[in-house]
Amino acid sequence: MFLYMFPLWGNGSGAWLRALAAELVKHGHEVAILAPERRRLPGVKHYIVKPPQMGVFVGNPELAGAKKYQDMNGVELAKIYTSYIDATLPAVKEFQPEIVHAFHTVFLPPVARLIKIFYGIKFIIMTHGSDLHYLERDRRFIGLIKDAVRVSALVTANSNFTRRWFLKMFGTEWSRKIRTIPGGVYIEEYQGNQEMRAKIDQKFGLKGKKVVLFTGRLTVHKGVEYLIKAARQINGEVLILGDGPERPYLESLIKQYNLTNTRILGYMSPKQQVNFREFYSRADVYVAPSTWNEPLGLVILEAMAAKTPVIASRSGGITSLVKDGYNGYLVRARNAQEIAEKVNTLLANDELRRKMGERSYQVVSQKYTWEKLAERFERIYDKYAYTSKEYLRLVKTAPNHNHKK
Repeated sequence: MFLYMFPLWGNGSGAWLRALAAELVKHGHEVAILAPERRRLPGVKHYIVKPPQMGVFVGNPELAGAKKYQDMNGVELAKIYTSYIDATLPAVKEFQPEIVHAFHTVFLPPVARLIKIFYGIKFIIMTHGSDLHYLERDRRFIGLIKDAVRVSALVTANSNFTRRWFLKMFGTEWSRKIRTIPGGVYIEEYQGNQEMRAKIDQKFGLKGKKVVLFTGRLTVHKGVEYLIKAARQINGEVLILGDGPERPYLESLIKQYNLTNTRILGYMSPKQQVNFREFYSRADVYVAPSTWNEPLGLVILEAMAAKTPVIASRSGGITSLVKDGYNGYLVRARNAQEIAEKVNTLLANDELRRKMGERSYQVVSQKYTWEKLAERFERIYDKYAYTSKEYLRLVKTAPNHNHKK
């Protein structure tokens, strides 16, 4: 059973959970997800939690206007926390999982801790980095989380950078308990379709033009303003796919600089995801100009899977994906001039783009496919699934009891 506190679309951790759940279903496991999400995944049992309000760590295009957790008062946080307890305990009683996996470190590990107390079921915690970013600014949950970490079976991090960040925050004594398992992609979804790319060219007037792409949430941490500033010198079309609180400011920059080569296309809903993926293969260069230590960057993996070279800020977990001068370029954060120079270098050299794109694809296909990563999680689940006498007494009356996650 997975515990999750955001919509399953509109963010990297949601994409992660959807893929992991789908792979487990393929392998014959019974999977449940408890989340504030009404949309369903094939073969997955869904339990819907209804918190009194939705919050965000940084931002989410499906939660426009949602309050940041760090800005909520104690009563607001407590009501959200108890809503997850009220929804989770009866869901666990009905589904009877053999192991629980709590996504993010904030609300849900303490909830999983209660599950272990009341039902004796082991749990795993996953940190994605954005949760640690929140906890650096709001430490009200630290005590509960530390207790949950202490009794958890394992903690997984989405990059070595996130792992180090977690240990710095919670203590190096947990180094033996934490494993790094990165996110992944379904490579076949990013190989591109010539007919679809032609439609994109026609719809957005891109025929014969070089395209520079950004995808993601439009928050201050993503650094999109520096891509827009760089666009004044970029010899190509700059497309920004995403939405968020920074959009009005970014649109004002485009207007201020009188840019005719830069467009914000907004967030594309799940029904538009096929088109969304096609933009990666249509792009000649992908830019990730983050101003914070990006924990991993699933969008970077998506671009690499489409054989598109990446230009990214030299920070966080990104450096484990992009090797400067090999499959892309690393630039200093907040440096529009350097972004423009590297983009133009790639746009002017078709052979260099091709080589870097092929190298990117090889990195992803060897290390970052969901099929391979799901197998690593499956081995962890099998190792830590609870089989004590107390648990067996709990489930012995359940009809047709099968292996469940």
